[in-house]
Amino acid sequence: MKEKIIQFGEGGFLRSFVDMFVNIMNEKGLFDGKVVVVQPIAKGLVDVLNAQNGVYHQYLRGIENGEVINQMTEVHSISRGINPYTDYQEYLKLAHNPDMRFIVSNTTEAGIEYLGTESLNDAPPKSFPAKLTALLYERYKAGLDGFIILCCELIDHNADFLKEYVHKYAKLWSLGDDFENWLDEKNSFSNTLVDRICTGYPKDEAEKLCAELGCEDKLINTAEIFHLWVIEGDYEGELPLKKAGINVIWTKDVTPYKKRKVRILNGAHTSMVLAARLYGLSTVGECLNDEKVSAFLKKALDEEIIPTLGSTDEDKIFGAAVLERFSNPFVKHQLLSIALNSVSKFRARVLPTILEYRDKFGKLPKCLTMSLAALIEFYRTDEANDGEEIMQFMKTAEVKDILKRDDYWGEDLSFMADEIEKTVSLIENSGMSAYYEEALS
Repeated sequence: MKEKIIQFGEGGFLRSFVDMFVNIMNEKGLFDGKVVVVQPIAKGLVDVLNAQNGVYHQYLRGIENGEVINQMTEVHSISRGINPYTDYQEYLKLAHNPDMRFIVSNTTEAGIEYLGTESLNDAPPKSFPAKLTALLYERYKAGLDGFIILCCELIDHNADFLKEYVHKYAKLWSLGDDFENWLDEKNSFSNTLVDRICTGYPKDEAEKLCAELGCEDKLINTAEIFHLWVIEGDYEGELPLKKAGINVIWTKDVTPYKKRKVRILNGAHTSMVLAARLYGLSTVGECLNDEKVSAFLKKALDEEIIPTLGSTDEDKIFGAAVLERFSNPFVKHQLLSIALNSVSKFRARVLPTILEYRDKFGKLPKCLTMSLAALIEFYRTDEANDGEEIMQFMKTAEVKDILKRDDYWGEDLSFMADEIEKTVSLIENSGMSAYYEEALS
């Protein structure tokens, strides 16, 4: 099969989502294409992926229409992985393959950023948009058409921001008006919304599953049955997802779908998990089975997130479905996995609801505001996993100084200082049980 897709990101989500979809299309004789995975940061899984020739086992488990589903698929859609930090020239060679048509990415909410400190001569440039600019410039110099670029990062207008930053790097590096015109005329940057809870490597079950498989697989992946991909544009003719039976929506505007999903599902995750981890829990399932944590989650959803969106029937139905998905008995979704890069996640998933709730109801939403205090307290532990500068600063900084960081939050949050300091003090002096009692009072 020809290599047709460049994928930035080798984590569990894209392997349970895009790579599974490509596998399905190939098995049905609809696509006949492979994925080349690019490792977007210095530490990653490309070496493991290549050691297994791109093959891994994907488990999809859950309850669908009242029926328990537990499916295993051996996925063969990835041809190879490339680490641009150790083989940058091999990365640039991807631009010279005329069969390459699509670029997909999931570099987390922190991945789409403009640093403005990199050079075209860096091998590689640090940020994902800079790496992409270098690849696109190589493509342009080769005299080939551009790509359809599908962004899967969970930020509003993900592809719009990515395109803006690519143009900024083009100007920073003086790549010329002709290149920038080629960017606009020969490439399509499509905003997308992705939805599937991926629980990743099943550490507790891995030995048992490998014994059943009769082989070692260091990339076993688990996810829920439910999936949805909303994409601006319509590339069904080249990427026949709908024909393959995949739950895809081609649309002119992803905004209403994304806002509901990010605010309700992802916002519920991010506002719940850090406090729950401080409380001693390890998985989303444990959260749903704990009286205080589940009551906190339901209050945040029913009284703060959904009312801010407008409390439409669609919002309420989606919220109820989210609670059902969180309760999936097969899903052992680790809180520490969700906690990765929580500062940028909070900014994208929770903070917009806090600000809109304040504007709509004239006060701060209690649970969501308290969850920011829990985030600050969590970042004072050794379990935080984020950018090095963020972790070092957050570990020792005063609350008021953290809230002033508009580079973290998009604006100065000093107006929340009294409430946040009060909650941080409550956690430190009385513990997490008191945190939940106050939130639910």
